[in-house]
Amino acid sequence: MRFCNVPCLTFALMFAAVTFGAATPMLRKQQSEAKTQPAGVSSEHDFDFLIGSWSVQHRRLKHRLAHSNEWENFSGTCRAWRVLDGQGDVDDNVLEAPAGTYRAVSLRSFDLETRSWSILWLDSRHPHELDPPVVGEFRNGVGTFLANDTLNGRPIVVRYIWSDITPSSAKWQQAFSDDGGKTWETNWIMEFHRLVPEQP
Repeated sequence: MRFCNVPCLTFALMFAAVTFGAATPMLRKQQSEAKTQPAGVSSEHDFDFLIGSWSVQHRRLKHRLAHSNEWENFSGTCRAWRVLDGQGDVDDNVLEAPAGTYRAVSLRSFDLETRSWSILWLDSRHPHELDPPVVGEFRNGVGTFLANDTLNGRPIVVRYIWSDITPSSAKWQQAFSDDGGKTWETNWIMEFHRLVPEQP
């Protein structure tokens, strides 16, 4: 898949704006809480650590919310760069999954008013579909982002967590909840290791 071009980015930003406006009560509450946080809690520099090139080790649950414990492990790469004059970033991912290699793009944009991030995921296997954006912020070095979605027709909550961030490594996890966030099942873990040191 080629890099996400200008029309794709424009559509993604429009999609995010529409979804923000139609946020569910859970996400509206999260955005309202974000407005009350000190400006230093989360900023447009939160994802500066990700800029550059990475090797990625993936551990992914084969069957989600199915009481399964069957995991698959595979490798990949990620390259990230800034957009929106530093108020966002894009990363291009190569995922060498057992079923076949594919590409995916993440687009992140920071809302200066709410001090929160919106993150969208575009998968080359489904090039006309964008997952609902996860919305959230960083607190004490850990980023937590939530979205309402569906899985096989049933409503779920999706959670991303970024943690263990250093200049040369980071960890991302995805979890689903089918009980409104009371319990979570982690279904995908990415371990990032920097390939090339980022130039100052």
